Amino acid sequence: METTTTMRAVIQRRYGTPTVLETADVELPRLGRGGVRVRVRAASLHPGDCFIMAGEPYVIRLAFGLRRPRQAIRGTDLAGVVTAVGEDVASIEPGDEVFGWCSTGTLAEFACVPARNLAPAPANLSLADAAAAPTSGMTALQALRDVARVSPGQKVLIVGASGGVGSFAVQIAKALGAEVTGVCSARNTDLVAALGADHVVDYERSDITSTGARYDVILDNVEAQPISVMRRALTRTGTLIPNSGRGGRWLGPLVRIARSRVLSAFTQQRLRPFTSVGNHEDLLTLAALLSAGQVTPVIDRVYSLDDAAEALHHVATGHTRGKVVVTP
Repeated sequence: METTTTMRAVIQRRYGTPTVLETADVELPRLGRGGVRVRVRAASLHPGDCFIMAGEPYVIRLAFGLRRPRQAIRGTDLAGVVTAVGEDVASIEPGDEVFGWCSTGTLAEFACVPARNLAPAPANLSLADAAAAPTSGMTALQALRDVARVSPGQKVLIVGASGGVGSFAVQIAKALGAEVTGVCSARNTDLVAALGADHVVDYERSDITSTGARYDVILDNVEAQPISVMRRALTRTGTLIPNSGRGGRWLGPLVRIARSRVLSAFTQQRLRPFTSVGNHEDLLTLAALLSAGQVTPVIDRVYSLDDAAEALHHVATGHTRGKVVVTP
């Protein structure tokens, strides 16, 4: 049982650049029914954390607070050690090592997490590796398995193959039996090949849309090219999944998503922007892939809690190799 009533956490009191973040002592989160208190050993970041920090596109403020963030602590993914469990929690005990996601912030020494958002941390991974997996891993899994319905023998193109979602997507597509082509910069070609890609394309030397190659599935984590251009690389009935989250300052990707939905109604090609959703069963599936060694997290850099602002700035550049992790 914790003997302290406070903890260190990274908080923000207004929207803006990483300079709005500060490390402060805050009240220890309260443990409620169905909840689990976790001593955070590692937390990972993804672009969604940057969007929330900036409050842009502005439409996200409808969910996270109009004038300032409703939830002050940043971060979503975590791995750590259970220190206490609430009522109605039977599957998790103090001392268990777990990983998962949390909507009330993970850039802190402790987090209270619904038990359904956690799974046992894979024994073959460090907690830093486990923390890197939940959101990006589930995004890749849901995009390829559920949206694209990838099957053995299909040709899958992963654009942004060395990034957070892309590095998981290459490995998950291979686990699903696909022939995988990864697109990345020259400095990351060896990494993407090591992840299992059958073919690696340096986007600085080759335009994948003009090679004549056709793919059953394209997961575009960068969206540097318009959808009309990316469609040239699809088979006649192929599936394109735009997944950068970028867009206008007010509505973000919503306009592009709407256009994709309309266009998809007039073509045999499937244009499927999507939003991943945390799901306990998918977390367990991801844990099984990690435990079996079919998927291995790639960690770009590890920062201390005091350097969380620098970590978020690095993620915001859009050029990470795999995941960025913060350790309290």
